[in-house]
Amino acid sequence: MNSATANKSLWQQITGDINCVFERDPAARTRFEVAVTYPGVHAVTIHRVSHRLWRNNWRLAARWLSAIGRFISNVDIHPGARIGERFFIDHGACVVIGETAIVGNDVTLYHGVTLGGTSWNKGKRHPTLDDGVLVGAGAKVLGNITIGKNARVGANSVVVQDVPDGCTVVGIPGKVVKVREAGQVNPYGIDLDHHLIPDPVSKVMGCLMERIDALEAALGAKALTAQADFQCDPDNEICESDCKSAVAANQ
Repeated sequence: MNSATANKSLWQQITGDINCVFERDPAARTRFEVAVTYPGVHAVTIHRVSHRLWRNNWRLAARWLSAIGRFISNVDIHPGARIGERFFIDHGACVVIGETAIVGNDVTLYHGVTLGGTSWNKGKRHPTLDDGVLVGAGAKVLGNITIGKNARVGANSVVVQDVPDGCTVVGIPGKVVKVREAGQVNPYGIDLDHHLIPDPVSKVMGCLMERIDALEAALGAKALTAQADFQCDPDNEICESDCKSAVAANQ
């Protein structure tokens, strides 16, 4: 979160959060509906207040307010987490954001996302999400890593390493499967179409099947060659017996 975000008024930040939901969620009909019925908005609004308390060393009050927000919205955001403008938590269920996490502007999280730590170190131990990042449902982003601008994390992925700008990662652990082309922009702001994301497991399985087919074809050709090499004289019973034994041994 940059200094410009920190200096904005609470009302400006909350208004930005509501507006971004109305713009990104096709199910949203009015801004009033978003403000009163979206648990993700409630969680972010409460965090905006608790984070101000945290920054002013009202730590117990901040944690108490954060606990209330978790009870209301089922979203657990530590008051120490730094969150940028226009932050959208879609569906607002079972999302966890750790104390030292940093979230940029225009970031979207779906339900079940964890921005967690991998160390008991009291320093920076949670991830940083740059501007425009989108994290799919159930994904886990763990440790002091950075997810680059406009990157996407596929549903149920586990990311434990840095992700470059504009890349899509899927799998456990997360692997880069797609890089956004320069200048490519989605007019709707969100482009996590999972049916269009390359499937690395399916690709590997396809390669293995092709290899198996090639090996089977090679073995079949070898067997035919072996049979051709041991042609017997039908009038010689001893030769015929020896040839059959040789062919059987080469199959």
